[in-house]
Amino acid sequence: MFAVIFKAKTGVQDAEYSKTVGLMRDLAFSKYNCQDFIAVTEGEQEIAISYWNSQEDIQRWHQDSQHSVAQQMGRDKWYTSYIVEVVEIKRRYSFCE
Repeated sequence: MFAVIFKAKTGVQDAEYSKTVGLMRDLAFSKYNCQDFIAVTEGEQEIAISYWNSQEDIQRWHQDSQHSVAQQMGRDKWYTSYIVEVVEIKRRYSFCE
Protein backbone atom coordinates (compact mmCIF):
# COMPACT_ATOMS: atom_id res chain seq x y z
CA MET A 1 0.00 0.00 0.00
CA PHE A 2 1.09 3.57 -0.70
CA ALA A 3 0.16 6.97 0.71
CA VAL A 4 0.24 10.39 -0.91
CA ILE A 5 0.85 13.16 1.61
CA PHE A 6 -0.13 16.64 0.41
CA LYS A 7 1.00 19.52 2.66
CA ALA A 8 0.02 23.03 1.65
CA LYS A 9 -0.16 26.63 2.71
CA THR A 10 -3.64 27.76 1.74
CA GLY A 11 -4.62 30.79 -0.29
CA VAL A 12 -8.18 31.76 -1.20
CA GLN A 13 -10.46 28.75 -0.78
CA ASP A 14 -13.86 29.70 -2.17
CA ALA A 15 -17.03 27.79 -3.09
CA GLU A 16 -15.39 26.60 -6.32
CA TYR A 17 -12.59 25.09 -4.23
CA SER A 18 -15.07 23.16 -2.07
CA LYS A 19 -16.94 21.88 -5.12
CA THR A 20 -13.72 20.83 -6.86
CA VAL A 21 -12.43 19.01 -3.77
CA GLY A 22 -15.61 16.93 -3.67
CA LEU A 23 -15.45 16.12 -7.37
CA MET A 24 -11.76 15.15 -7.17
CA ARG A 25 -12.36 12.95 -4.14
CA ASP A 26 -15.22 11.15 -5.91
CA LEU A 27 -13.10 10.70 -9.04
CA ALA A 28 -10.14 9.29 -7.08
CA PHE A 29 -12.37 6.68 -5.42
CA SER A 30 -14.50 5.75 -8.44
CA LYS A 31 -11.89 5.67 -11.20
CA TYR A 32 -8.44 5.27 -9.62
CA ASN A 33 -8.94 2.86 -6.70
CA CYS A 34 -8.21 5.33 -3.91
CA GLN A 35 -8.72 3.43 -0.65
CA ASP A 36 -9.06 6.29 1.85
CA PHE A 37 -8.69 10.07 1.94
CA ILE A 38 -8.30 12.27 5.00
CA ALA A 39 -7.83 16.06 4.97
CA VAL A 40 -7.42 18.59 7.79
CA THR A 41 -6.97 22.35 7.68
CA GLU A 42 -5.68 24.38 10.61
CA GLY A 43 -5.17 28.09 10.03
CA GLU A 44 -3.26 28.43 6.76
CA GLN A 45 -1.95 24.85 6.81
CA GLU A 46 -3.65 21.94 5.09
CA ILE A 47 -2.61 18.30 5.09
CA ALA A 48 -4.30 15.59 3.08
CA ILE A 49 -3.34 11.93 3.09
CA SER A 50 -4.71 9.50 0.55
CA TYR A 51 -4.12 5.75 0.47
CA TRP A 52 -3.64 3.68 -2.69
CA ASN A 53 -2.99 0.04 -3.58
CA SER A 54 -0.36 0.76 -6.24
CA GLN A 55 1.96 3.38 -7.64
CA GLU A 56 0.28 2.83 -11.02
CA ASP A 57 -3.06 4.01 -9.59
CA ILE A 58 -1.34 7.10 -8.16
CA GLN A 59 0.34 7.85 -11.49
CA ARG A 60 -2.90 7.44 -13.45
CA TRP A 61 -4.64 9.75 -10.94
CA HIS A 62 -1.85 12.33 -11.27
CA GLN A 63 -2.23 12.29 -15.08
CA ASP A 64 -6.04 12.54 -15.15
CA SER A 65 -7.14 15.56 -17.22
CA GLN A 66 -9.72 16.76 -14.66
CA HIS A 67 -7.15 16.43 -11.88
CA SER A 68 -4.65 18.40 -13.98
CA VAL A 69 -7.13 21.28 -14.26
CA ALA A 70 -7.73 21.19 -10.49
CA GLN A 71 -3.96 21.17 -9.87
CA GLN A 72 -3.54 24.27 -12.04
CA MET A 73 -6.35 26.04 -10.18
CA GLY A 74 -4.60 25.11 -6.94
CA ARG A 75 -1.35 26.71 -8.12
CA ASP A 76 -3.12 29.78 -9.53
CA LYS A 77 -5.59 30.45 -6.74
CA TRP A 78 -6.10 28.06 -3.82
CA TYR A 79 -2.56 27.45 -2.50
CA THR A 80 0.47 29.64 -2.01
CA SER A 81 2.77 26.60 -1.78
CA TYR A 82 2.60 22.83 -1.40
CA ILE A 83 4.68 19.68 -1.07
CA VAL A 84 3.64 16.21 -2.23
CA GLU A 85 5.25 13.07 -0.84
CA VAL A 86 4.54 9.54 -2.05
CA VAL A 87 5.49 6.88 0.48
CA GLU A 88 5.26 3.11 0.66
CA ILE A 89 3.68 1.75 3.80
CA LYS A 90 5.95 -0.99 5.09
CA ARG A 91 4.02 -1.85 8.23
CA ARG A 92 0.56 -1.10 9.51
CA TYR A 93 -1.23 -2.01 12.72
CA SER A 94 -4.22 -0.78 14.63
CA PHE A 95 -6.22 -1.01 17.83
CA CYS A 96 -10.00 -1.31 17.57
CA GLU A 97 -12.66 -2.10 20.14
